[in-house]
Amino acid sequence: MAHETGMLNLAAIRGNRRITLDQISQATKISRRSLEAIESGDFKKLPGGVYNTNYIRQYAKAIDYDEDELLAFYYAKTKTGPGAGPSDPTLPADLFDRFRPASHWVR
Repeated sequence: MAHETGMLNLAAIRGNRRITLDQISQATKISRRSLEAIESGDFKKLPGGVYNTNYIRQYAKAIDYDEDELLAFYYAKTKTGPGAGPSDPTLPADLFDRFRPASHWVR
């Protein structure tokens, strides 16, 4: 359901189902601002972390849209998600090498 521009027309889907953002906001307790960010694909306006995926899932359920498809769109657009690499790019690459057992020092 992605358009050639890489965007989903979630507002139209929601509108066709006669659901308002205010109704979704009341039911989910997600701010209208965050809901608008999801619809526009402007995920940087979301609070971050697990809140993003939780908000996206709740929004998808509210408009009766496939959660996995919307999450896949989110992951593709933000280059996050399963298999995207470490969640904290500031971690040093050799972090796990530092915690090798000390047995290699013993002779």
